[in-house]
Order: sequence, then C-alpha cells, then structure tokens
Amino acid sequence: MKHRILVLGAGYAGCFVAGNLARRLSPLDTQVTVVNAVPDFVQRLRLHQVAAGQRIKAPMLADMFAGTNIELRVARVMAVDPEREVVAVADADGGAELGYDTLVYALGSNGDDRGIPGVTEHAFDIASRPSAMRLRQRLDHLDERGESGSVVVVGEGLTGIETATEIAESRPGLRVTLAARGELGARLSEGARRHLRQACDRLGIIVLEHTFVEGVEAARVLCADGTVVESDATVWTAGFAVSPLAASSGLEVTDAGRIVVDRTMRSTSHPNVYAAGDSAYAIGDNGLALPMSCASAGYTGQQVIRTVVGRLTGGDIAQAELGYVGNHISLGRRDGILQLVDARGQAKAAYVGGRKAARIKAAILNMSLWTNSHPTFGLPKRKHRLAAPNLPVSKPAAHT
Repeated sequence: MKHRILVLGAGYAGCFVAGNLARRLSPLDTQVTVVNAVPDFVQRLRLHQVAAGQRIKAPMLADMFAGTNIELRVARVMAVDPEREVVAVADADGGAELGYDTLVYALGSNGDDRGIPGVTEHAFDIASRPSAMRLRQRLDHLDERGESGSVVVVGEGLTGIETATEIAESRPGLRVTLAARGELGARLSEGARRHLRQACDRLGIIVLEHTFVEGVEAARVLCADGTVVESDATVWTAGFAVSPLAASSGLEVTDAGRIVVDRTMRSTSHPNVYAAGDSAYAIGDNGLALPMSCASAGYTGQQVIRTVVGRLTGGDIAQAELGYVGNHISLGRRDGILQLVDARGQAKAAYVGGRKAARIKAAILNMSLWTNSHPTFGLPKRKHRLAAPNLPVSKPAAHT
C-alpha cells in the first residue's frame, strides 16, 4: 500500500503543495489525492474583476493535474477525524471516507459577516466564484436599468479597495461608495495614501471614513452614527474567517479556528497533519502571525513541501522564508500601489504607484496562475523514494 498524502483544498496553497509533492516524491511509494469542492481553479485574487464583469480564466483542475501523480476528487469536505486518520467527503454520488497517512489542510477562508444583522441575507461578497458571479449579475441588472444605481462596498482592507475601484472603473454608470471603519489606507505610507485618495477621486468613489456599519437591509446600509446610505447592491468585504471544520475535528486551533502549527507547518496536536494558507496560524520570521494572504499561502506552502519531503525521505528539512514584504493593490486595470513594508510589517515611506504598480500586480498574478497550472514543469528525472520508516504499511482501508 502506498503512502497516502491527502490535500484538502485546491486554491493557491493546496495546488502549489500538491503539484510540488507529486513532482518530488516517487509514485512507486506515494499517492497524492486532492479534494476540492469545485472542478476548476479559482483565481480568488481576481474575483473582484469577475464581479466587475471581466472574463477571468478558471482552468479545470483535471487538466492542470493531467500527467501527474495526483488524483482529483471533486467533493466537499464534511468532517476531519485525525484520530482515525480519515476525512469524510460528499459529492453527487453520496458520501465517503478517505483515509490518509499525511494530511495537508489548505481549505482557505470565506467571508466573515462579523455577526452584523442583514449581511447574510442582503449583502454580496467576493470570497468565492459563485458569490462573485451573483454580484456580477446584480450589477448587470443595475446597468440594464439605465439608471444611476448605487453600490456600497463595506470594508477598507485591500479587498474592499480593489473591489470599489474595479467596479467604479468597469461600470462608470454606477455610483460607488466605500465605507471604512477607520482611515482609508491607514496601513499605507503617506504617499501611498495620497495616491489612493486621488484614485478614488478620479473614479468618483465616495469615501465614508470612521463609519461603522451596524446593519444591512435590502436597499440601504445602516451606520452606527445614524447615517443611512441607499444601496442597490451592498458588497461585504469586512474580513474573512476559516471553516469550523478544523475546530470540530479536535485539532489544536486558535479562537478564530485557524490550525496552530510549528515552524515546519506541522500541527502542534497531530504530527501527520500540516496546514498551509489562510487555514494555518503560523508565526513569521518577525515573530508576528502571518496574515491571511496569497503571499502567506506561498510561504507556508513552500514550508509544507520541504517538511513533508524531508520527513518522508529521511532528508534535511530546510526552512522556507516566512516573511511579508509588502502589499500589491490594484486600483482598476491601469493603476495600482506597491507598498513595501519593514521587518515588523510597517509601511516604508517609499512606494510604487500608477501603471507600473498595476503591471507588477498583473505579472505576479499571471505567474501564480502559470505555476499552479503547470505542476509538472521542471519535473525532475529522479524522484525521491521514501525512507524505511515511511514505507507503505498495511492499514485497514477506509470506506469509499
């Protein structure tokens, strides 16, 4: 029986880990299986473009994994049982249990309504492709009416900024308002904040700073100071949360449900479970927790790869960099901000803005898509065999 590596989630972290493990480990000893709820690779960092009405590639995972030692299972993860070393999944054919010897948990995150009344019922989010498409259909309807519809984006983080600017640029007939709990661009340098404000002015975005939204209704947003903002489409980008699956499984997690890992991305409670991406609570090289981001998915994913390969083959485990160098913010298709940060995650004075920053952001996204879409690129002629302690052993098969 081969050593079974089960990867949960095929986002930026999951695809990266699965592809690299398949490249580096011998198929004579290992079987890599990926479980994902949808059959295509979702470019989550471009979902604001999808919502704005642009055509964004969504490669089929089966095509991406063709010719690799990767088995794809399109199914939803229902439960994780680390004591029995099985994962319960559900698909169109019913339910099943998948056994594993090594588990990589990379299920990412979803939108967080923060308990605000009406968000679930009336607001849109762009945390998944289906929700981004629902928002797109709503914006299409507003455009078709031929009236000046209003869109309110709640949340001053990077997702909120990118969503507001993308919609305002792509759909100039709509009136876009950005509601920020604090100062817009507070984590940016002074120059970058000024550039952001100029971009919002250029695109006609109304910015409401120090505005706490306490309720969302079908056609308006209610603010704590009594302000009522009319809204034909409210977009909620005020934070992200992870699935409760890890917490319910018995894995050690934070209060927010993220899996607590050591420096090698190994679960602190279950040694054959690893976490990468938004699901992992990892401490960076600066002593601070890595933020939920695509960059963190890359760093934690790289460490998972090095750790799993090293432990299974009896080799050394090299430490991947666990840092955070900056933020890449798109402000529509022709403008952007590249904000570098110091070792403590604080914005440096220097930044790059304008078309150059937009091109850099686009190049990074294109490179990420290409890397995940070509897992066999640079395929080594000699793959690593498992060390004796990790050689396949007979185990009771899980029901499938």
